[in-house]
Amino acid sequence: MESEVLVVGGGLGGVAAALSALRAGRSVILTEEHAWLGGQLTSQAVPPDEHSWIERFGATASYRQLRDGIRDYYRRHYPLTERSRAWRELNPGSGWVSPICHEPRVAVAVIDAMLAPYLGSGRLRVLQPYRPVSATTDGDRVTSVTVSGPDRELTLTAPYILDATETGELLPLTGTEYVTGFESAADTGEPSGPSAAQPGNMQAVSVCFAVDHVDGDHTIDKPPGYDFWRAYTPDFWVGPLLSWTMVNPRTLEPAVRGFTPNPDDDPLSVHADQRVNPGDSNLWTFRRIAARKHFTDGFYGSDITVVNWPIIDYFESPIIDVPDPAVHLGRARELSRSVFYWLQTDAPRPDGGTGWPGLRLRGDVTGSADGLAQAPYIRESRRILAEYTVVEQDLALSVRGDRGAVRYPDSVGVGMYRIDLHPSTGGDTYVDVAACPFEIPLGALLPRRVENLLPAGKNIGTTHITNGAYRLHPVEWNVGEVAGLLADFCLARGVAPRAVRNTPGLLADFQDRLTAAGVELHWPDVSGY
Repeated sequence: MESEVLVVGGGLGGVAAALSALRAGRSVILTEEHAWLGGQLTSQAVPPDEHSWIERFGATASYRQLRDGIRDYYRRHYPLTERSRAWRELNPGSGWVSPICHEPRVAVAVIDAMLAPYLGSGRLRVLQPYRPVSATTDGDRVTSVTVSGPDRELTLTAPYILDATETGELLPLTGTEYVTGFESAADTGEPSGPSAAQPGNMQAVSVCFAVDHVDGDHTIDKPPGYDFWRAYTPDFWVGPLLSWTMVNPRTLEPAVRGFTPNPDDDPLSVHADQRVNPGDSNLWTFRRIAARKHFTDGFYGSDITVVNWPIIDYFESPIIDVPDPAVHLGRARELSRSVFYWLQTDAPRPDGGTGWPGLRLRGDVTGSADGLAQAPYIRESRRILAEYTVVEQDLALSVRGDRGAVRYPDSVGVGMYRIDLHPSTGGDTYVDVAACPFEIPLGALLPRRVENLLPAGKNIGTTHITNGAYRLHPVEWNVGEVAGLLADFCLARGVAPRAVRNTPGLLADFQDRLTAAGVELHWPDVSGY
């Protein structure tokens, strides 16, 4: 199969890449290994992690269309109360982590609707479930990618190939130079970097799941590995992993979390802004994706919340460039099932008892047979060796201060999140560094050698440390959108991607193209937190 642009991986970056190339008039093949498009927003069941100004600025126009579409979908199809329907910045779950916590299936519907016209016209072909298994190259160009599906393999060709997989799968398949894990401070100059590189030391993966709380006993069978996880006490933690006492990421001191299902709160009183309130004092409302009081009486028998907490982080081993990734993904799923069983049976309650047997796994909400998310939440990918690598001192508030993050002459977007690294497979605890609102340099999207392969997700030229700020939903979408527009620009002008960055006239024209498409290249004058 042939197209002008091939996008391998249907997460947020892949969807944005396909959409931008399609809107530019290109033919696109989009592949995805899971049942849903949308990646961390859908198949991984992670509500959006967004910055404090997301409702006003700091995202691309098409990302705003996605967010607006989600709210519109609820208003069109759900029996909202009049108060909730009238809330301009409707937060369907009234979760504290984001001003638009919602059920993943709604995002799937909106993404499908955004792509539907191009499927109908034949300009877009979506292959699901297909995953890449091999590739061919000719010198510094990728000539084809072979993907494997349920009953056949397909060889796909295109002048431009975009890697939007969650783990940078095309990089080793195509021989594109890449890095994993911690770089050394000697190489990067990063204040938080180790003295020596640690390529096998990567952020934990997490298998999220959705739950509600209703009458009756819904206790699952005891997972085979429960006793192991119940006693599991990492050296860098503050006690057993399965406990309400966790680590405060910013201070590294013990922090006791609460858990109260279905609190009698007013969902319209929740104003999610992590700069003001981390919102995790009651883990039930932290990542709540359906607040029952938004809907007419009795429509939802319970809130629905997503469990994406530190205690489901699996850091026993990386899943990238190891001989047995499936084994560790299986153990990560076992950890999550063990956490759920602990919540049902052994978790201390405020009244002195233990366990909430009324908790139910909502696999119907996450679209999976085993009740967990379809896919693991993968925070850290392989990352290209790029023409420009974003380093900690480019955006750390402690380094940049009132100057703000480095302003890149080749900026192709903006983002904001603290440098937020979860515990890692090398036994390191959190790294949590205040950041300035930052820009995305085009140089971070350009491999040093390969000419027609572009990263379209978390596999851009960041370090292990700066990936902690660049890995979130709006930035991944921005990166993918720019990759799709760059492929179109290069096809139209007959130039290579690195020529766009290194030729002032071409760069100015491309940045004008981005601005016209609604991509913000710089921030207003705001301060970091």
